[in-house]
Formats: sequence, C-alpha cells, structure tokens
Amino acid sequence: MKIIIAQTAKELGELAGEASAELIRQAIKVRGQANIILATGTSQFETLNQLVLETGIDWSKVMMFHLDEYVGMPVTHPASFRKYLRERFLNRLPELKNVFLINGEAELEGEIEKLGISILKYPIDVALVGIGENGHLAFNDPPADFDTEQSYLIVNLDESCRKQQMNEGWFETLEEVPRQAISMSVKQIMKSKHIICSVPDGRKAEAVKNSLEQKVNHQFPASILQQHSNCMLFLDQDSASLLSDNKF
Repeated sequence: MKIIIAQTAKELGELAGEASAELIRQAIKVRGQANIILATGTSQFETLNQLVLETGIDWSKVMMFHLDEYVGMPVTHPASFRKYLRERFLNRLPELKNVFLINGEAELEGEIEKLGISILKYPIDVALVGIGENGHLAFNDPPADFDTEQSYLIVNLDESCRKQQMNEGWFETLEEVPRQAISMSVKQIMKSKHIICSVPDGRKAEAVKNSLEQKVNHQFPASILQQHSNCMLFLDQDSASLLSDNKF
C-alpha cells in the first residue's frame, strides 16, 4: 500500500483522479480495454471530477462496474447512486463500452446473479473506493465478510453507516435511509489489479487510523486494504490527522 497525504480535499481528488486516469490509459494501451469499478458518496466528488477532466482516455474502450446501491431505491431519488454516477460521471463523458449499474429496484437475487456473472468476465484493472466512518469498504459494514466468493451481496446497513448517509445530506431523517443495500463483496474488490482509495475529511480520521494501524480485522473492514500490493490511499490533512507520526 502507498499512502499519499494531500493538503486539501481538492488536491486529494486531483491526485487520485490523475492516478486513476494513468492506470486506465495503461490498461487500454496494454490490453485494448480497461475495466473499472466506481464508488460514490461525498468522498468521491473531487476524484471523479478530476477523472472526467483527464485527456487521452478512449472511453469507448472502458467498461464500468458500480460498487453499491440501496435496495428499493428509485433512480430518481437524490440519494440514488445510479443517479449520482450518471450525473457526475457518465453524462459528462463520451459513451463507454459498457456500463453495469446496480438496479436496487430489481428482483434482488436475479440482479446479484447477473452482476456476478458479468464482473467475472472482465477482470478489474482499477477500482475507485472510499472508506466509511465505520470503516466499511463499499457497504460491507463491520463485521465484514472477507471470505464469501459471491461478487455481490445483499447487506444490512448498521446505524452508524445510515447516520453517515443522513449527515452527508442525502436524506432528511434517519428513518428515510434504507436498511439494506446491494454491495460488491470485499473479496471481489480485492481482486482488482489496482485500487485507488480516496478518503477526505476529518470525519473519517478514526476510520483511517483503524484501517491502517489495526491488524487486518473483520471489525475494521477497510483494514483488508493493507494486504493489497497495488493500493494507493489518498488522504488529506484532516483524514490523516490521527495517524501515528512514527508510522507515516
């Protein structure tokens, strides 16, 4: 794992977006195609903004997979991650080779099976992810399942996760936040050749500290990233503020 600490969230996003773009260019150059995973949420605002501004990417050779989505969430809802990706990414680019968005309104087992079959056909070159306030990776809240071979899961969202979604402004009340989501599994994320993890904001400082300084542990889901040899973790001064000085 390589850790990059930027001064601000904007600088973090610029650096992460530039790194992501270079990995996509390399994959296209080597294999003629790039397969990517995209996360959502406020942590990805600046990273995705920079990525769409990058030049020299033939987007017609890019396949995109979606990390997670709420169960039962209409695509018209402001908190829909499908809506997020369309507005902040897809609508700002030329048409991609293929896009696999998670439909949380579909028959769930069928949707999970379809997504799982698709992603196994296209090994992932670069996954863009974040870390939740409770240390979750995608919507794999603690204690996370590190062992399942399923590519996508139906997961229950714990209260701290749901409070984060409300506090970030996606919902007006906690009761409005869905209690379940379809999430990419930890093992599937870890199969990615490269992982770009963007984690701005002091709200994430404790989760960052636990993810880096605790032993790999199901109670700290993002700690599994310590075991990925090609993970780049982008922090800002606020999210890095609790790290031990003698370690980083």
